[in-house]
Amino acid sequence: MTMETSRIGKRGTIVIPAPMRRRYGLQEGSLVIAEERSDGILIRPAVALALESYSPERRAEFLLSNAADVEDYARAVKEVRAMGLDPEAIRHVKPIERDG
Repeated sequence: MTMETSRIGKRGTIVIPAPMRRRYGLQEGSLVIAEERSDGILIRPAVALALESYSPERRAEFLLSNAADVEDYARAVKEVRAMGLDPEAIRHVKPIERDG
């Protein structure tokens, strides 16, 4: 593990030495996480993941297909109807069908 000293500039900027930036793939604009620890501050690369968005129909499919039991399924049906969708028109597997 390498350790280097850097100076804090105006507005709290810190220069990360070039070899460390290259090793961790950090470039101008890269996201980092500053984590407070009992012994100081840990700065590490952040991972930005794309956020997946789902259509109302896909969310309804998740709700209905992931119901754990008959009661949970009934709650899912109610929630899907509250979304303005017909549960029977959504492709899914009912809990009873999974057991057979």
